Amino acid sequence: MIAYVTDWRGERWALPQAERWQMDYTTGVPSDSFLLCCPWEADNPTAPEDWVAFQAEHEGERVFTGVIDECEVRVDHTGRTLELSGRGMAARLLDNEALSQDYQLATQADILRDHVTPYGVEVAPGGTLPPVERFSVSAGSSAWSVVYEFARYYGGVSPRFDRRGRLVLSQWQDGQERVVDDSSPVTALARRDRRYGVLSQVLVRDRWSGQVQSVSNRDFLERGGQARRVVTMPSRSNYKTMRYNGKFQLDKSAAELQRLEVTVAQPFCAWPGELVRIQRSGWDWNGRYRAAQVTVGMDQTGYWSRLELARPDVIG
Repeated sequence: MIAYVTDWRGERWALPQAERWQMDYTTGVPSDSFLLCCPWEADNPTAPEDWVAFQAEHEGERVFTGVIDECEVRVDHTGRTLELSGRGMAARLLDNEALSQDYQLATQADILRDHVTPYGVEVAPGGTLPPVERFSVSAGSSAWSVVYEFARYYGGVSPRFDRRGRLVLSQWQDGQERVVDDSSPVTALARRDRRYGVLSQVLVRDRWSGQVQSVSNRDFLERGGQARRVVTMPSRSNYKTMRYNGKFQLDKSAAELQRLEVTVAQPFCAWPGELVRIQRSGWDWNGRYRAAQVTVGMDQTGYWSRLELARPDVIG
């Protein structure tokens, strides 16, 4: 893997070969992140305190684009090393507070113009979200929360970032399916069932009209689950918006009910959102899953990928 940094002047520098690194990829929340450690010489022509952006490539393919949060140069008995960490481009939207305002009719172009483009974030092609009447931005909201509410609650799409650092506003593309079978270099398999935090019912209340809509997780209810939440919408909302809010809360909690964790001795064997089919002998939970989170790294043991998988229907 080749890692690059860009300083505030716009100059780009290639870093020395890393001794260890780790990259965490999510399906949108929280932000992707990275950690990299490499040898560092005292007379290097670039200064870590000037760096603002990070990119990484593996076998000619971009695998990470983000911002640098912290740099540390350490000198000890092993020599001089550089440790670098940061987040994906979602950090640009998470770190900036939006100006509170009300839109009579908010379009995708309006949201991108006011809450995405000013922070140097590009948008991937292919996503088209419907306009929203009487869309409000609450005081204290981050630019990310504005985009998230507009896309998820009203458009039914979970916004996320791709490896090139572009905001994606389209549904998952299920054309490719990764397969983990007996020929795959699997080093660990685990299944987790966790009922705590899973919701059985969400009541969504419109503060203005007093109308309440109920959305239930029937499967969880039938299995004895009982955990209700009440959500009050912050502004005037139509029925569709309220249902999306409640359904989102249910889906988010249901996604944690069953998780499969697979560790493979290979780098970048899947990406978040991709479908993964498990076909392993002697394993009781073979089937089709969707990658909810992927962690890829390199250390003294070599390359590895850890896939956290969930049922395809619970990852928005």
